Amino acid sequence: MKLPEDVRQTLIRRFQSKHREWLVSDASGSQWPLEVALGVPTEQAALKQVDGVRAWVSAWQGWRGVGSLSWCERRWKALGAQRLPEKLALRGPVDLALWIGESVRWERAQSRYQALTARWPVLAQQLPRHFDVLADYGDADYQRLAEMLEWIASHPKSDLYPRQLPVSGLDSKWLDGRKGLLTALVAAIQEDSPGDQDFYQRCGLKAPPPLVRVRVLDQALRAHVGGVGDITAPVDDLAGISWPVAHVFIVENLQTGLAMSDMPGAVVFMGLGYNVDVLARFRWLARARCIYWGDLDTHGFAILHRARSYIPELQSVLMDEETLLRHKALWVDEAAQHPATELTLLTEEEQQLYRDLKQQRWGQNVRLEQERIDWDTAWNVLQRSLA
Repeated sequence: MKLPEDVRQTLIRRFQSKHREWLVSDASGSQWPLEVALGVPTEQAALKQVDGVRAWVSAWQGWRGVGSLSWCERRWKALGAQRLPEKLALRGPVDLALWIGESVRWERAQSRYQALTARWPVLAQQLPRHFDVLADYGDADYQRLAEMLEWIASHPKSDLYPRQLPVSGLDSKWLDGRKGLLTALVAAIQEDSPGDQDFYQRCGLKAPPPLVRVRVLDQALRAHVGGVGDITAPVDDLAGISWPVAHVFIVENLQTGLAMSDMPGAVVFMGLGYNVDVLARFRWLARARCIYWGDLDTHGFAILHRARSYIPELQSVLMDEETLLRHKALWVDEAAQHPATELTLLTEEEQQLYRDLKQQRWGQNVRLEQERIDWDTAWNVLQRSLA
């Protein structure tokens, strides 16, 4: 026997699994009207829970809500004639959304879906995947999204930077969180596969040049760049400099790089993360000894593996079991480990430590951030690595 709250929970689950499908079919599908059986008991079952049956019938007698409630008659030998609630029928998604408190979200999503598909019918199958965007965006965000789509559809190869677009309220923060959404929707409008281009290529926009931050740790090297010691510049500009760099450090944490003192013939790249791909553009790295120091966790090793695909002789420091165990008191949790089982470009020792971290040898998702290591110890290791 289903009470009104039981029905509400059933309808919540139905909404969660079907609302995207309903956005396309609305109330025209064969599943409407939706009927929910209320669980009329047999007389034998009713005799075992007479008070429960009374409470069930009373709950539906007092119910006032959307939908059509049907009753049935039962003539039982012991309990006599009974009028019982049999089923609830809902005419469409609007009724169901009202039942579960999703009416505002549903109506907003449906209205926006209809507006966008009226403009671009090819979006009919793509938009339901973004139901939460349609349902939850504020009016300003939704209007900005629609204007972006309109402008890009009308100017598919503008070659402008995004901030040059004449779209009200467009800024980098708004755009950064919506590049994937815009890429997918523009691909659908262009009736093309969404996976073969990035946001800028897909939308015909110019990408800001990737920037790299480098500290120059040698006075003679600084003379090649006007005496500047801390440089943030486009990759191609830095890659085009011809200078006699002998040692290159690649560190994950910005402040680690900022803490490094002068060293002969050395520069340090800071905070590249997985963007170590840019190292392939620096031909002068091939003439230098390159050293990587990252966080002691699975992603640190994954970045090292990635960097070695561009710098095969890349050496790691302070990424060993001894360093990890010596700083146990400073461990933190790695939020989500890298998914790979093996990283083929690691050394045997590095690969074993990576496996141990993945297999939780010392605890759940152990992580040692590089900046937690005692600086005097770390600095001595970095200096010795030049020998």
